[in-house]
Amino acid sequence: MKIGFDHNKYIEEQSKYILERVNNYDKLYLEFGGKLLGDFHAKRVLPGFDENAKVKLMHHLRDKIEVVICVYSGDIERNKIRGDFGITYDMDVLRLIDDLRTYELDVNSVVITRYDNQPATTVFINRLERRGIKVYKHFATKGYPTDVDAIVSDEGYGKNPYIVTTKPIVLVTGPGPGSGKLATCLNQLYHEHKLGRAAGYSKYETFPIWNVPLKHPVNIAYEAATADLKDVNMIDSFHFDAYNEVTVNYNRDIEMFPVLRRIIEKITGEAAVYKSPTDMGVNRVGFGIIDDEVVKEASRQEIIRRYFKTSNEYKKGFVEKDVSDRVKLIMEELNLKEEDRKVVMPARAYSAKLRKQSNKNELSPVVALELPDGVIVTGRTSTLMDGSAAALLNGIKHLANISDEIHLISPVILEPIVDLKANKLGSRNTLLDCEEILIALSISAATNPTAQVALDKISMLKGCQAHSTTILSMNDEQTFRKIGIDLTCDPEYPSESLYYNN
Repeated sequence: MKIGFDHNKYIEEQSKYILERVNNYDKLYLEFGGKLLGDFHAKRVLPGFDENAKVKLMHHLRDKIEVVICVYSGDIERNKIRGDFGITYDMDVLRLIDDLRTYELDVNSVVITRYDNQPATTVFINRLERRGIKVYKHFATKGYPTDVDAIVSDEGYGKNPYIVTTKPIVLVTGPGPGSGKLATCLNQLYHEHKLGRAAGYSKYETFPIWNVPLKHPVNIAYEAATADLKDVNMIDSFHFDAYNEVTVNYNRDIEMFPVLRRIIEKITGEAAVYKSPTDMGVNRVGFGIIDDEVVKEASRQEIIRRYFKTSNEYKKGFVEKDVSDRVKLIMEELNLKEEDRKVVMPARAYSAKLRKQSNKNELSPVVALELPDGVIVTGRTSTLMDGSAAALLNGIKHLANISDEIHLISPVILEPIVDLKANKLGSRNTLLDCEEILIALSISAATNPTAQVALDKISMLKGCQAHSTTILSMNDEQTFRKIGIDLTCDPEYPSESLYYNN
């Protein structure tokens, strides 16, 4: 993989800049937009970026940092799902706490935002508190966002409890957009200034990158990634007016800036130190780009992936047509086609060949996998396993220089598993998926050295690209994600079955 981003340069620049911002205050509330851990979007569009770079940076500053996690009660009630992990927002809060503790970061508390005594949220609060996690309940702010006098009053921010913190940097994060991070930061600013303390607010958000051009593919890829939020990149007019410098931000931050500035001025009683949304940010990721052409091409590929993703989400009913149409327009804007993703045509061509051979007008599920050496292998659904499992086996066979005719897993192992699924567990879908095949392979490896050689190649699949001619099961999607394979699918189900396709 060609590298376009210098991780070490970014970490050094980012650490220095955050600490400079902290020096202006007794305490800095740092709103963290985007993913603190597992930022695979950033890794894909900035080759060389570590998906956990930001949490590693926070680990480096851990003596100065504590974390507050926000989650919107409405997202808990409707079981909102994080698409990248396939888990609900409340479960993601638990995951986030565990992962932050792994990096020795102090998790101060969880804030339930816009709480209104919702039943499922109350159960979640009980669950946290009974595991020793401090929980604060914040209610909808009176007058927000237009009535600044009501907002900055005892009946506005003053009605919510003050979160007691002890370190100079309070990182405020959450499982996704709309979690209430900004409101929590402003609530804290109100209480800090009532207590006579000099506290400040800044925002740490990776995209859009403020110091690259508006129409740079890396910024357009951000629009594709947030099509469901209807985010649009814009020139920061406030920054241009103040400094005669062109910078990039997005519509929500620019639209909210006048209100936010008035709220901060009302809280502090002084003119706002920030003249623009760009001023509020501390992100230095743009300074880590070392090969612009590599980043551009990686971003174009990410836009194609996002197109497939939103097409699949529309098919599944998760988003409306305007979301997938918006990403399609972005594709057209950059003259991108589905076929520009190298694994798409091999998968479709093999599927068409199988359909022709069968003389049936049915989909033939095929998965194509591009390996680190550029070779593309394919796998099709058979009587024993699905296409994704077959593609994985064919991929690691190639990497291990094992002949295609050699069976890595004996039927003596596979057939009892199929029998177990069908006759003991009553499963309608007896095809073995990726995870089941890998478990079977690991069992074979105990007595078969060839299987062990193949199993050892699994780690080489991290960062590889794959495409399926049909929508994969959730289990297969999650297995590909755990391995680190970037997957896309044509928006077609493999059969007419409604329940057993998932």
